[in-house]
Amino acid sequence: MPGGRLTQQERQQIAIGLADGLAYAEIARRLDRPTSTITREVSRNGGPTGYRADLAHRATQQRTHRRGQSAPRGAQVTQQPYGRDAEAVRDYQEALTTTFMVSGLPKMMARVLGCLYTTDSGSLTAADLAQRLQVSPASISKAITFLEGLDLVRRERDDRRRERYVVDDDLWYQSMVRSARTNDQFIETAKQGVQILGPGTPAANRLENAARFLDFVSEALLRAADQGREVLYTRTEETSDED
Repeated sequence: MPGGRLTQQERQQIAIGLADGLAYAEIARRLDRPTSTITREVSRNGGPTGYRADLAHRATQQRTHRRGQSAPRGAQVTQQPYGRDAEAVRDYQEALTTTFMVSGLPKMMARVLGCLYTTDSGSLTAADLAQRLQVSPASISKAITFLEGLDLVRRERDDRRRERYVVDDDLWYQSMVRSARTNDQFIETAKQGVQILGPGTPAANRLENAARFLDFVSEALLRAADQGREVLYTRTEETSDED
């Protein structure tokens, strides 16, 4: 049975196997690898539906390069709270970043979001982010502006009047609402197209069906977001009160 790290070709075979609906055990058998190797590889790189061979290979190379550095800097030498394994946390942050990239975020935006989500405070300054990610402040500023436009990050001032970038539970709700509102724009435009192209024509019917579908989905999405926000936030507040 071969040992060592997975090759890029093996990762491509994993992606093909997942696309074909093969079980981890079958993929492992075809590659002559332990099933645990395939399970770990897929879970840390986007899961069975989000796994991408090129992204997974790149993420592994980044982890290898980071571990090979003789003198880690900044946050890399900071002791982790709650007794966490620092290496495991770094690996998970890479996996989360890859997941964000698979969902469509550019690499730097995904790295910033992954960094914020793996902090207990859920907020960092631009200087904190630049130090942790080892990038320029300009790169952080550009990423934050992009993420703000998607309602995935918000800004606030701390007691020292420093600007902090924050991720919290409400941002997911705001992002859902934004997504639904984007659908509304298409729905309205599609309805205009029906009149211009002529009701009952093939092109008009296509647009009308798309508008109806998105209208239904958007309404259900907003209703579910409101319900989830009310239930989950209420539970969080009750837990805090009990403490």
